[in-house]
Amino acid sequence: MYQRLPDTVLLEWLKEDAPYGDLTTQTLSLGKVSGHIVFAARQPMTVCGAEEAVRLFELCGASARIGAPSGRHVLAGGELLFAQGPAPALLLAWKVAQTMMELASGIASEVARIVTELRAAGHQLPLACTRKTFPGTRSLMVKAVLSGGGVMHRLGLSDSLLLFPEHRIFVDADMDDMVGRLRRAQPEKRLVVEVTTLEEALTLAASGAEVLQLERFSPDAVRQCKTTLHASHLHPLLAVAGGVNASNAVAYAEAGADILVSSAPYHAQPKDVEVRFSRDL
Repeated sequence: MYQRLPDTVLLEWLKEDAPYGDLTTQTLSLGKVSGHIVFAARQPMTVCGAEEAVRLFELCGASARIGAPSGRHVLAGGELLFAQGPAPALLLAWKVAQTMMELASGIASEVARIVTELRAAGHQLPLACTRKTFPGTRSLMVKAVLSGGGVMHRLGLSDSLLLFPEHRIFVDADMDDMVGRLRRAQPEKRLVVEVTTLEEALTLAASGAEVLQLERFSPDAVRQCKTTLHASHLHPLLAVAGGVNASNAVAYAEAGADILVSSAPYHAQPKDVEVRFSRDL
């Protein structure tokens, strides 16, 4: 089971939605009424967020159980969770839990779709999703990527060395000196360098870059880059980035990419979660 986000995060979600309680429910005086609620998939999906959804109901005062954990593929109609308790608790957690699961499962499903297509075509390279998440959502987005079978390209600026052309604007040094400085200062970190042309790729590979991030190279350009590098006895890993999505992932893999870097799953259509309420008699 994938790790659940902490209660502090979930409580902030609830506070954002109901900072002073649920005015409608309070006004209707529903405190003594109880019921249950079922979440189900309206369409096939790779699930993400079931653990958080269950905990949201628990934090509001209901009891809940998971029907399908994060990472599981379910068909239309598959039960995702069940909760039971006071009507105010169910109504308070309802939309936060539903919306979160729809968004996260949409991302997980798109990651799973791309990974499945790669594997079906015989390619084992990873799909690495970027840090281009909406601010404040990274923990959930990371879980969605992992639930879909992807990996993270970077968790943030603090965990990896990625030298962009924008860095090079501000450094008074040639490529060899710049790459050498980074490798000497951070010997345990693999050095990734973004390049935009074949010429840059050759220069930076010769300088010692271990991974070249090929920015907006076409599949044909990736193939040419790999061939040219190998002819020069240079063998960095090639991470293709910029515009990688379900429509071209297999083409990039067949062109010789070692890693596919993509932000596309973050823009996937949310999956539709059906919600069914019932009143306890």
